[in-house]
Amino acid sequence: MTSLLCLADVLDPAACAAARAQFAGLPARDGRATAGWAARGAKQNQQLDPAHAGVRELRDRLAAEVAAHPMLRQFARPARLGEPLLSRYGVGDAYGPHVDDALMGEPPLRTDLAWTLFLSEPDSYDGGELVIESLEGETPVKLPAGALVVYDCGALHRVAPVTRGERLACVGWIQSRVRDSRQRALLFTLDQARRALHAREGDSAEFLQLSQVHSQLLRMWAEA
Repeated sequence: MTSLLCLADVLDPAACAAARAQFAGLPARDGRATAGWAARGAKQNQQLDPAHAGVRELRDRLAAEVAAHPMLRQFARPARLGEPLLSRYGVGDAYGPHVDDALMGEPPLRTDLAWTLFLSEPDSYDGGELVIESLEGETPVKLPAGALVVYDCGALHRVAPVTRGERLACVGWIQSRVRDSRQRALLFTLDQARRALHAREGDSAEFLQLSQVHSQLLRMWAEA
């Protein structure tokens, strides 16, 4: 079953370039200020100061693009999205292995899924991979500017040290209407199958059967 999802072109090149330019003129602070107590020692980066109006405007604009993406909505079934962070990793910066807090913010957001929107082109920096660990091993993720990865928050993960250039990213969290990751994956797989079937055959009897099963499972598993 799908445990992570990569989406290309969540932002177009012009929007990415504008975000990078805006990043350069906004105030930053030590990224450890937003880490949980256990992860604080593992984190070395900078984050744009959310108290600044320009930071909030950029953060909210990027988050709106993420939230509106139809494939993300199918995969994550979002009930709420947390306030994202705008991160900068320079040479020597990294974020060691850690697990995100299960609850964030006030009122508390249950962090079922995390996402990273890459803003720097991958050939502009070395290192800086998001490395997600699982029983199958490590999955390094380094995507083009404007692409997004969504993954389960329960996964141990890290950001590899940057050895050249600068890694800019927007990171955030999602509380899903379907709490269980296995159930979300089943619903996503079933939804993709019925959409492909409909594209080939329209409202066939098989499509309607799959839609009925999908609907009934969603009723069983979704939280209002």
